[in-house]
Amino acid sequence: MSNQRLPIVLAHGIARFDILLEELRAQFQFPETQLGDRFQYFKGIKSHLESRGFQVFHPNQDFAGSVSLRAEQLRDRVNEVLAATGAQKVHIIAHSMGGLDARHMIVDKGMAEKVASVTTIGTPHLGTILADHVIDHGGFLLKAALRPVINLDGFDDLRIGPCEEFNRRAQHDEATNSVQYRTFASSEVLLQVFLPLMGSAKFIGDHAGRNDGLVPFASQAWTKELIANDGTRKPVVQKEFPLAADHLNQVGWWDPQEAANPLKLLQNVLKQKEDYESQIRDVYLQIAQSL
Repeated sequence: MSNQRLPIVLAHGIARFDILLEELRAQFQFPETQLGDRFQYFKGIKSHLESRGFQVFHPNQDFAGSVSLRAEQLRDRVNEVLAATGAQKVHIIAHSMGGLDARHMIVDKGMAEKVASVTTIGTPHLGTILADHVIDHGGFLLKAALRPVINLDGFDDLRIGPCEEFNRRAQHDEATNSVQYRTFASSEVLLQVFLPLMGSAKFIGDHAGRNDGLVPFASQAWTKELIANDGTRKPVVQKEFPLAADHLNQVGWWDPQEAANPLKLLQNVLKQKEDYESQIRDVYLQIAQSL
């Protein structure tokens, strides 16, 4: 790594669960440092990386808007970071739909020359059968009913068809641009998946194999290489997340199901929690150090 580290932008997924905290921060114009990141979507990760000398920035994409809208918002945030730091490029570490936002931003919003790398964690590059199932079985009615209150168009972009279509049309650009792509995929045994995700984990497991509770492992892994129209090939670095982790765990959050393992029940639960979350933070540190 060069002595001059590029800034890192963390890109969150759809339906961020810390939305109320973020709205409170924005309303009262609290700086991120004042509230800390103990309850942030990427739990404790920004501060952990900053304590090791990295410049790290949170985005704030739409709660569940379309990938095109979220890509525009991520573009604006990246441009803000470049202006503030004087850097020529950023590294993006993205979770879940944030990875699709980043890829769409690069291909469709003219940002290829401003991004050095994209590392995705738990991103549904090939879509997720869960989105197809939910939307096809009444989800479209819920979207229509809630449209006056909240935009849920982003869930359509997680379906298998739209993801396949984007992968086809984007492959040449992604194979020939200067951005380096890396994916991390994870899964967890059903017993240890976060309780609210157990139903979806079982459904995906029955239809698409191992998964993190929301996204099949194979979809998170994406592809081994990108091939341009002229045959130019670019490898995509595929890695397995170093810990067994569900979709919530991937961004630094422990959940009580992690203690469901009978071998762990005699251990101090609070120590389990801190040890596990510390390991997740260190995964992000290892990612940052390897950029």
